[in-house]
Amino acid sequence: WNVTGPMFQTLHLMFEAQYNELALAVDAIAERIRALGEFAPGSYAAFSALTSIKEAPVDSVPTATAMIEDLVAGHETVIRVARQLFPLVDKASDESTADLLTQRMQVHEKTAWMLRSLLEKG
Repeated sequence: WNVTGPMFQTLHLMFEAQYNELALAVDAIAERIRALGEFAPGSYAAFSALTSIKEAPVDSVPTATAMIEDLVAGHETVIRVARQLFPLVDKASDESTADLLTQRMQVHEKTAWMLRSLLEKG
């Protein structure tokens, strides 16, 4: 909501698409957790305790470029964490979770690439 500048429309639409895609991803991940017989986290406090992504200060309003850089870093963190989970998933012979991880990595890799391309000097 706080993005400003010449890329406003592009970024506003791109950020909204990411938000919507991530909302669906949270649902798919929660369903996989439940299928494994565990309870999924269901509050912002629980998500905050589990994340490896650094939160921006509460009172900050970053520039459009800083927003893009923060998103790239977040997507790269998710990719890194997903890669670290593969040995555990393989050891458990959990193909369904491996498939979910692969799908998530593909989405995050593509999104990070698209965001990085916005930072390139043409």
